[in-house]
Amino acid sequence: MAEATRTRGEIEAELEAARDLLANNIANLVNQVHPRAIAHRAVADVRGAASAQVNALKAQLVEPDGRLNVPRAALVGAAVAGAVAFVAVVRSLLRR
Repeated sequence: MAEATRTRGEIEAELEAARDLLANNIANLVNQVHPRAIAHRAVADVRGAASAQVNALKAQLVEPDGRLNVPRAALVGAAVAGAVAFVAVVRSLLRR
């Protein structure tokens, strides 16, 4: 199974295509590992997670017809108020 003889032009074209592919792969790799790109991906991940959490909280506090779920909202408010009071008490004890 002898390979057909390639011309100089065909070999040069293959080498140029290989160079272009390699340059493109290196550029993509540099973009992936660049600190700014990593930071942007991290920020996007955090935003996505925060958005999912906010949507989950909204789903729990708002009825399907758009009305506020008052008992659940009261529980969340009481929990927040309790956490704030706890922090205030601990801070006042630590200042003594």
